[in-house]
Amino acid sequence: MIELTQQQQQAVDAGGEPRLIDPRTRKAYVLVAEDKFGRLRGLLADDDEFDMRGIAALVDRVMREDDAADPTLAFYQQKYGTKS
Repeated sequence: MIELTQQQQQAVDAGGEPRLIDPRTRKAYVLVAEDKFGRLRGLLADDDEFDMRGIAALVDRVMREDDAADPTLAFYQQKYGTKS
């Protein structure tokens, strides 16, 4: 584990997530609290492996819930018809 320098500690104390720059590569990093990182890690782990069928099922569920709560849906279905 790497300990923060005094300058880094001041940035943490100032609030937010401080940005760090690697002077060799100019690549930027963000210092995130460990408890937040734990929650983010699960979201970032499968970044390159989206399950499109699972995403489609979630979108379908959200759209059904949105349609169920739409008071004007019946009017538009009657006026423009529905596609099966």
